Amino acid sequence: MSFWSGWGWPAATAVIGFVYVGLLLAQWNRRRKPHQLAWAVGFTFYAVAAAMEFISEYTQHWDPTVYRIYIVLAASMVGFLGLGTMYLVSKRRVIPTLFLVYVLGCLAVFLYGTFTTPLLMDALKPGIVVGGAALGSGGSFPRIMSLFFNIPGTLLLVGGSLYSIILFSKNPAYRYRVWANVLIIVGTLMIAAAGTMARAGTTQGLYAGEMVASGVLLAGFLVAGTLERGSKTARAEGRAQRAASEAGEA
Repeated sequence: MSFWSGWGWPAATAVIGFVYVGLLLAQWNRRRKPHQLAWAVGFTFYAVAAAMEFISEYTQHWDPTVYRIYIVLAASMVGFLGLGTMYLVSKRRVIPTLFLVYVLGCLAVFLYGTFTTPLLMDALKPGIVVGGAALGSGGSFPRIMSLFFNIPGTLLLVGGSLYSIILFSKNPAYRYRVWANVLIIVGTLMIAAAGTMARAGTTQGLYAGEMVASGVLLAGFLVAGTLERGSKTARAEGRAQRAASEAGEA
C-alpha cells in the first residue's frame, strides 16, 4: 500500500472533523445562529466521508454503495460551508435561503446521478486514492456536479474571510481575529486544491491534503474562539481606561 493512500491519513481527518463538528454544534446550541448549523452540516459531511475512506482502506475493500455516498458527501461539503459564510455575512436571510435551495437542488441531482451511473470497478481497488475516478472522467455527469458546489462554496468562504479580515483590521479590539480568517482561507484553498487535483486525475496526495486542510481549518476555528475572548477583554480594558480618564478629568 502506498504511504499516501494509507488509512492513517483519513483516520486523522475524521477525528479532526468530528472534533470540529462537536465544537460547532456546541456553539450553535448556545447561540442558535444558522451559519453555525450550516458549517456543522458541511463538516459532518467531511468527517463522515473521511471515516468512509478510513474504513475502506483499513478493510482493503471499497463497497460500491459506500463509495457512492462518500463521493456525494465529499464533493458537496464546500457548498454547505459557503452557505454558512453567506448566512454569517448577509444582512438579509432571503439571499442565503435561496442559496440553500440551490445547494439542496444540486445535491438531489448529484445523488440521483451518482446512484444511477455504473461505476468503474477497477478504480475502487484498495490502496488507490480514488477521488471521483470511479464515476468516469472529470467532465462527465455526475462528476461535473461537484463544480456546482466547489466553485461558489470556495468563493463564498474565501470572500467572506477576506471581508472579515478587512472589517476586523479596522477595529483594534478585533484585529487579532485577522489571523483566524487567514487560517480559514488557507484551509479552504487547500481543500479546493486537493479536489481540483483529484478531478484532474492526480490523487496521490489527496488523503494527506484533506488531513492537513482539516487541521488548518480547526486551528482557525480555535483561534477565532480564543481571539473572541481576547477581544472582549480588550474592549473591557478600553472601557475601563476611558472611565478612568473621564473620572480624572472630572
